[in-house]
This record gives sequence, C-alpha cells and structure tokens, in this order.
Amino acid sequence: MSFSMKTKNELSRIISEDRCCQLAELSALIRMSGTIQLVGYKKINIKIVTENAASARKIFILLKKCFGVHTELRVRKNKLLKKNNHYIIIISSDIGANDILKSVGILRMKDEQFFIDYAIPKELIEKKCCKRAYLRGAFLGAGSVSDPEKTYHLEFVTSSEEHSEGLKDLINYFELGAKIVQRKSSYVVYLKEGDRIVDLLNIMGAYSALLNLENIRIVKQVRNNVNRIVNCETANLSKIVNASMRQIKNIEYIQKTAGFKILPDGLREIAELRLEYKEASLKELGQMLNPPVGKSGVNHRLRKIEKIAEKLKHSEGDI
Repeated sequence: MSFSMKTKNELSRIISEDRCCQLAELSALIRMSGTIQLVGYKKINIKIVTENAASARKIFILLKKCFGVHTELRVRKNKLLKKNNHYIIIISSDIGANDILKSVGILRMKDEQFFIDYAIPKELIEKKCCKRAYLRGAFLGAGSVSDPEKTYHLEFVTSSEEHSEGLKDLINYFELGAKIVQRKSSYVVYLKEGDRIVDLLNIMGAYSALLNLENIRIVKQVRNNVNRIVNCETANLSKIVNASMRQIKNIEYIQKTAGFKILPDGLREIAELRLEYKEASLKELGQMLNPPVGKSGVNHRLRKIEKIAEKLKHSEGDI
C-alpha cells in the first residue's frame, strides 16, 4: 500500500463531532471527486467516485450524519487494467441532491436561476477547525502525497482555477507557501518542502503519516550527514596523501642531486623522518622530533624544503 493510500485511510477514520466541520469536509469531498448529473427539470443527481474504500465509507457516514440520507453505493471493478476498484456513490434528486448541494455551498441561486459556485464557501470555513476539515476533505477527494523515501511532494488536483486559488489561499492561511501549476486541463495546488508537508499533515490530522514521514526524514538526514562526513574525510585524506607524495618527491630529488648536506640541521632531520615514515601525518612527524614540534612547525619546514627543491630544479634545468 502506498504512503498516500495509508494517509487517506488514516484521515478517513476521522469523523468530526461538530456538524459545521462535517459540512466543510463533505463540501470539499463532493467538489473534488463529485460530478453533477442533470436528470430532469431542476432535478440533479450527485455522483462521487473514489478508489479508496475508506473514503467512500466516510462519505456515506457524513451524508447520513448531516442529512440523514442513505445513498446508493456501487463498486466497479477494472479487471482489464488490474487497477483498484472504483467506489461510486449516487445521491439522487429524490433523496435531496439539490438541498445537499445548496447546504455545502456548491449550488447557488440568483435571479431564480441555479448556478454552480466554484469558490470555497466562506460560510463553511469561518472556524479554524472547519478550515482543517475542508483541507482534509479536499485531500481525500483528489489529493496525494509522494513516498518520502523518494521525494517530498503533496498536491491537490482540481478542475477549477477559481477553486485552486481558494484552496491555495486556505493552505496559506496556515503560512505553508502553497503554489499552483496548471497540468493540462487541471490545476494543481502543491507543497514540496518536507517540513511544510509535515505541517499540513498535522493540520489535517494525519498524525501517523506525519510520524512516519518525520522518521524517514531523520534517517535520510543522518545518511546525508554520514555521506558528507565520509566525503569530507576522503577529500582530506586525498590532500594529505598528495602532499606527502609531493614532499617525498622533493626530498628524494634533493638527496639525489645535491645531497642532504645542503640542508640545515632542522630541515635535514624532518627530511629524513619524512622518507622513513612516508604515511605519517604532520602531527606524528612533529612528535618524533627532539624537541617535539607542532603541526604548523613541521609544515613550515617542509615548505622550506619544497622551495629548496624548486631552486635546484631550476638550476639543473629540470623545470
């Protein structure tokens, strides 16, 4: 089961006690996954389609709690493509589809004519709890969240530009920085930052999904930190090895051409140690000297040896 499906199953188990929140969530569910069918003069049916059985059950419960209606539920199997079942809820005009659409702010009347209002009904999201409920319903209706092991991405897909703007503003009421992108004939409201997705899951009430995502984020962060440290140490080790090889090459050149007799005692001593202990660090070399010398002191002496080797190469014509 995908991370998105697990999140929806968790959200489907949340049934608000307050009718205002129930209406807000039902409004979002119908708007995001429902269609209106004309069946006669001023008569309409509502058809809601979902691939999630838990979401279908929740819609059934909300309709019963808010309006006391028992709806028709159909299951359509797609054997050809071997995809999930489709759960279809039909709310007929005979059991009050018109009244339900009016109550959830989708169907409005003006000049004795009905029209569909694509904006989020302000009267249903006045309270903060109702705003949370609406977002929960919108996610259940046409939302998804990517597997956090792969990427951080949460989105809502809607066919109305006006509704997408309202949904973006509702999410950004909680200061999450949602954005909109058009995808063919749909409008996608999305979040990409992991911490903001966590915040939205918290707002909607998906606490188990939130904890799972946070755990994955922590593991990924630790893994990235370890890789960064390893890469840094590998780079430092490469620098040390390259420097050591360059130092040894310069010392061997001096030994072969002019001999160590041209080096002052301090430089000759460190040159001999460098040749004898080729894999030792500067700190280790410094501790072998008598008296011991710090890392910077050893490095200073080796730089002097390098300059002497360069002068010899120039004089011998080896550069």
